[in-house]
Amino acid sequence: MSLKHLTANGLQFAYHEAGSGPVVLLVHGFPDTARTWDAFLQPIADAGFHAVAPYLRGYPPTGLPPRDTTARDLGEDVLGWMDALEAETAILVGHDWGAAAVYAAASLAPSRVTKLVALAIPHPLSLRPTPSLAWGARHFLTLRLPGAAHRFARNDWFGVDELVRRWSPSWQFTPADLADVKRCFGEPGALDAALGYYRTVGRSPDFLRTKLPMPALAFCGREDIAPVAAFHSAKRAFTGSYDVVELPCGHFPQREQTAEVLSRLLAFLTS
Repeated sequence: MSLKHLTANGLQFAYHEAGSGPVVLLVHGFPDTARTWDAFLQPIADAGFHAVAPYLRGYPPTGLPPRDTTARDLGEDVLGWMDALEAETAILVGHDWGAAAVYAAASLAPSRVTKLVALAIPHPLSLRPTPSLAWGARHFLTLRLPGAAHRFARNDWFGVDELVRRWSPSWQFTPADLADVKRCFGEPGALDAALGYYRTVGRSPDFLRTKLPMPALAFCGREDIAPVAAFHSAKRAFTGSYDVVELPCGHFPQREQTAEVLSRLLAFLTS
């Protein structure tokens, strides 16, 4: 798959694309890369859109950031990609940290986001701390600790396999499914940059408390660590239409339930 580059917020970003028309930005999460959207690019293009899947900051072949990444950085990156693509508005689709990125971009510039789709992460206004959520999301602590990168990378990136098994217990993934993720993290500085996202986690920034007016769609896996109820209660973060698609999978709906997610996504994009 061919690779292109653009510059935004002082960094060079790599991305894959297909088609022309209104821009649909597909934003990956952790531990993942832009290749998670391979099966989505051409069908979205065939539906009349310009599908663009960038690599997040710190994920080679995108450049490394000069400091740990914040929620605002992620939102400003999305808006910067739109500027570089000469798109005044766009539809945003994000998984995991990509979901955090599209929530942030939509909060910073709601008039520029025509529709929003989030996978696996509910809007932060809906999350309430519970013992089960704290245990399921313990990586938010462990990935910040000294030596986290070494522990994550040992035994052929055992940390990647461990998280995927924990978050998606019924997904029968193969080494090929995670090969690009491990290749990415094997590049100098990449894993530390990816873990930098976790080092800045704290209270939700004030700008994320703004209710969002655009139509929204959320995908959640019933086997994932985020409670399904949180996705439904996230409706209060939106003033426009908001729907939830529950799926029999874990944390990676776009990989585990590709056909169903693609079908629902295309219906939402073209509605």
